[in-house]
Amino acid sequence: MRIMVMDGQGGGVGRSLVEELRARFPEAEIVAVGTNAAATANMMKGGTAVGATGENAVAYNSKRADVIAGPIGIVMANAMLGEITPRMAEAVASADVPILLIPMSRCSAQVMGTGERKLADNIRETADRIARLCG
Repeated sequence: MRIMVMDGQGGGVGRSLVEELRARFPEAEIVAVGTNAAATANMMKGGTAVGATGENAVAYNSKRADVIAGPIGIVMANAMLGEITPRMAEAVASADVPILLIPMSRCSAQVMGTGERKLADNIRETADRIARLCG
């Protein structure tokens, strides 16, 4: 199973997700894809040796993943202070695989029904969903 974890800015959400996934799925191929080098490097510190950065890396890896996960902004053009280009958002949103989006309170889009859950709870739920998809 190839799991693409995407993040931007400092990559903190992606790193937490990589750490959770690495603990649960030690044999999975986890690909950290960042919108910038700092995000990619931080995600890789979470336990994956495979990482790529930038718009083309997002487009390329979105086509090759079995599942994509990251903050909700990865499917919104100009999210993360403009780091998500329209091409990145389209590549992720158009991928023909499960896309698991972690709600974030910092973006202008608000997901109804998520309440005031902690980020760690959303990351664990994302890993739980990946476990069900793999099993």
